[in-house]
Amino acid sequence: MEHIERDVVIIGAGASGLTAATDLVKAGLSVAVLEARDRVGGRLWTNDIDGATLEIGGQWVSPDQDALKETLADLGLSTYSRYRAGQNVYINAAGERSLFEGEIFPVPARTEQEMVGLIDKLDALVAEIDPDRPWAHPLARELDEISFARWLETQTDDQEARDNIGMFIAGAMLTKPAHAFSALQALLMAASAGSFSNLVDADFILDERVVGGLQQVPLLMAERLGGDVFTNQPVRTLRWGTDGVTAISDGITVTARFAILAVPPVLISRVSYEPPLPRRQHQLHQHLSMGLVIKVHAVYDTPFWREDGLSGTAFSPYQLVHEAYDNSYHGDPRGTLVGFVADENADGVFAVPAEERRERILASLATYYGEKALTPQVYYESDWGSEEWTRGAYAASFDMGGLARYGADLRAPVGPIHFSCSDMAGKGYQHVDGAIRVGHETAAAILAAR
Repeated sequence: MEHIERDVVIIGAGASGLTAATDLVKAGLSVAVLEARDRVGGRLWTNDIDGATLEIGGQWVSPDQDALKETLADLGLSTYSRYRAGQNVYINAAGERSLFEGEIFPVPARTEQEMVGLIDKLDALVAEIDPDRPWAHPLARELDEISFARWLETQTDDQEARDNIGMFIAGAMLTKPAHAFSALQALLMAASAGSFSNLVDADFILDERVVGGLQQVPLLMAERLGGDVFTNQPVRTLRWGTDGVTAISDGITVTARFAILAVPPVLISRVSYEPPLPRRQHQLHQHLSMGLVIKVHAVYDTPFWREDGLSGTAFSPYQLVHEAYDNSYHGDPRGTLVGFVADENADGVFAVPAEERRERILASLATYYGEKALTPQVYYESDWGSEEWTRGAYAASFDMGGLARYGADLRAPVGPIHFSCSDMAGKGYQHVDGAIRVGHETAAAILAAR
């Protein structure tokens, strides 16, 4: 087994770990980045599927994502706007299809009033939340002891309003049922994007894409680091003490002064620690879990929905595919739709054979776009829940009461061991922007402690 020495060993070659590595090298420290997969990028993965370029993982850039935008500029990457011209589609509980423009769905006047009222209430609460310290809010414990679903019930008796507002957090972001996470966790999700209104506004949160794919960010960062990035090296054991760390992977042993675990929190326990991590770490990691979502890609001869005056944007908390968008790739004359099947709906279709799952999902897309949606040239399901080195999507979130109880310790270093990933971000939580922010902060903490 090869044995090398570095100042810092980084476990995980996603955007966060590679950002930290880049900063450390710029400051004159030596690094080794150990990645379990045969590729870099983590939850960023741009791939060719049957001749179509698809973003298997994260892909969008929003206007407030300064850390990501600075990185794109540094790497010389350009962006293009998501197609959004035309009308959007909404389907209600009765299965009735309506077209609309703007942010508020075409619902009865009272439901619209209730939805606007809920958005205003959530925006007011979010304005009081520091995304880096949500547990510091005076009502943090109270908000963390009530599910988001129950909180919505205390605010309105309008079921459709609750279903729609709940969808923006439960289905679209945390990918867990609204009864499974707290109101405080929902507020953190909104605060991380600046406001709940930003999450409601698809034109804001899903503004741009990167020419060539978002995985170019970690690919280019890894290229700059050169021979300091090692793939196919899952770390099995991490020995640590006051004098530093030793990381043992399948083919390399790295001795270093510091370690950065740049992996989703649910994978931290995959490593054996000598000595074991403190009790607090053992406990808090048991209160974090990943969401579950299928990202469905359907590529067609042409973007036929545009001919019908549709933007490609579609929503319904009552459909198997709760949201979908025009996801056509830059420079490709074909049209691509991307749709999402989350939490318990994903459970349901994963219980049936693959061909039946495909039929159900395409039938749901056809409810929005018509029968042409039933026959794509290319069909692909991104299933991060089956990825050994991710185990869910889009990010880990706390169970009821966990954020107020353990949130402050989530990124606390343990001796020479630091933690860095998008799941631990405040601003930019569960996005690559947050991964980059935390990577910068983790590198700064190590440089301050050296």
